[in-house]
Amino acid sequence: MTPAYFTTEAGTFEPTQFAQSLWAPATLSGPPVCGLMAREIETRYFTDGFAPARFTVDLHRAVPAVPMTVHSTVVRDGKRVRAVEVELRADGAVIARGSALLLKRSTQPPGELWQANHDRPLPPPNVLALVGEGTHLFGSDGQGWSTTMSDHENTTRKRKWVRNIPVVAGEPGTPFSFAAMTGEQTSLVTNWGTEGIGFINTDVSITFSRLPIGTEMGLEADNHFSDDGIAAGSAVLYDAQGAFGICTTTALANPHAQISGAVIDAMSEHFAKTTG
Repeated sequence: MTPAYFTTEAGTFEPTQFAQSLWAPATLSGPPVCGLMAREIETRYFTDGFAPARFTVDLHRAVPAVPMTVHSTVVRDGKRVRAVEVELRADGAVIARGSALLLKRSTQPPGELWQANHDRPLPPPNVLALVGEGTHLFGSDGQGWSTTMSDHENTTRKRKWVRNIPVVAGEPGTPFSFAAMTGEQTSLVTNWGTEGIGFINTDVSITFSRLPIGTEMGLEADNHFSDDGIAAGSAVLYDAQGAFGICTTTALANPHAQISGAVIDAMSEHFAKTTG
C-alpha cells in the first residue's frame, strides 16, 4: 500500500509514522500539517473557476502527533476573490492555523513584463532514476544533485527536488497539496548551512501564478537574512516548465536541536527500507 501522512475515519485524521517531526518527539513535521490544510481548501473551495493564489500556514507551536479534525470557513466570497481560513483542532483546541486566497482565472492583460532570467536546474534523468516515491534529491551550487543531504553542507545556494507521498491514505496526491508540502521546506533550503539546519520555521506563505504540472517539483533558495536568532527566507517553486510560485518563511534559532544532514540522510534511508 502507498504510504501516506494520515489515515482518516469519520472525519478524524490519524498521523502515521511518516508524519513525525525530527525537531521533537510526538510532534508532526511541517509538510503534513500544510498538506492536510491544503487538502481541505482544495476539496471544498476550488470551484467556479477559482484557483489558489496564496496559501499561508502559521506554526505558532509544535503540532502534536494526535488525532485531529480540520475546520474551515469562508471569510469573503466575491466575484473574483475568495478568502478562506482553516484550522486543525485536537480535543477541541486549535493546534495550527492557515489561510488561503483564491482568485478567479481570467485573461492576461496586454503588454510585456520583466521576469528574472534564471533557469533553475532540473535533476538529470540518471539521478532521478535513483529516487522513488517519497524520497528527495538534494542540490547545491557546485555540487550538483545527489540523494544525500550531507553532500551539500556548504555556503552555496541550496535546492531540493521533491517526490512526496499523499496526504491521506487511499487518496491520490494532487499538485496543490504537493506544492503546499514542498513549499513548507523553504525553511530547509534557506536555513541550511555548513552545520545543517539550526532554525525552525514559524510560518510559510506560498504565492502561486499557476499550479505545478504533475506532483514532483523543485524548490530553490532565493534569499536568506538572519540576525539575533531570527531568519527570513525566500525560495522559488518550479517544475519542468519553469517557476510557478514564490515562498517566504520566518524562523527562530533552535541550536539545541540542530539537525544535521546526516540525521536527514538516516531518516531517508529508514523511509526507503520501510516502504520498500
